[in-house]
Amino acid sequence: MKELNFKGVSLPAIGIGTWHMGDQPQMYAQEKATILYGLQHGATVIDTAEMYGEGNAEKLVGDVLQEFDRSKVFLISKFYPQNATKIKMKQALDRSLKRLKTDYLDLYLLHWRGSVPLAETVAGLVELQKAGKIRHWGVSNFDTDDLKELYALPNGEQVFANEDLYNLANRGIEYELLPWQRQQKLPLIAYSPVDQGDSRGQNLTQNEIIQDIAQAHQVTPMQLLLAWTIQANNVMAIPQTSNLEHMKQNIAAGEIKLSKAEMQQIDTQFPAPDSKQSLRMI
Repeated sequence: MKELNFKGVSLPAIGIGTWHMGDQPQMYAQEKATILYGLQHGATVIDTAEMYGEGNAEKLVGDVLQEFDRSKVFLISKFYPQNATKIKMKQALDRSLKRLKTDYLDLYLLHWRGSVPLAETVAGLVELQKAGKIRHWGVSNFDTDDLKELYALPNGEQVFANEDLYNLANRGIEYELLPWQRQQKLPLIAYSPVDQGDSRGQNLTQNEIIQDIAQAHQVTPMQLLLAWTIQANNVMAIPQTSNLEHMKQNIAAGEIKLSKAEMQQIDTQFPAPDSKQSLRMI
């Protein structure tokens, strides 16, 4: 698995997303086994949120963590913007920690911006960090102007990562946001990194170039899409799957290295943006 340097912390380039997980009792055992397999085979970052199933995903992750060394997991969760005040954030974190059956998070993210002033949110996160309840804090669904505003605040530059939608079908952040984050050495966590293989009415996995390059590497088109997302430095992908075979494929995608020529071929099919685009969220 390709390793990344996230502000001095060594992390795998591919982690485990948990959106839509933990909601179906009949799928619970399978989902638990799939996440556990991922942890055991190097995908040691888990991304979850209080929003996912209103805590169900966190409960699932909490059960998984009972069967794996917690100290070897980089655990991420997120809080609602309405919980971004100092008091509500602490309460939300305590609820998340209880569901996750742990006493700390490795990374706590503001899920998206709301009406609470960023300065108050940052101050609350720094307090939680000093209390040892979170090791790092960050943001999600932030665009360049949001991050510039954040960096202008006291302790704002301590932000550990920004988590945004990024995949081959959604390259808008490459025009301005990604270059700015690289300049600041701020890592990106890419959610929906394969766009479920389909976007804007075009099926990415059916594209001939994608299929040809995948075949050359003896991987699936979905694996190729995932590999493309992490080719850039300081980009981590967190694909979600409840399927053990797909988990194995996701982990294997972390070993795929695309040549410059292959990246250029892909660019001809799915061009990089040539102007600023509004930040997409799902």
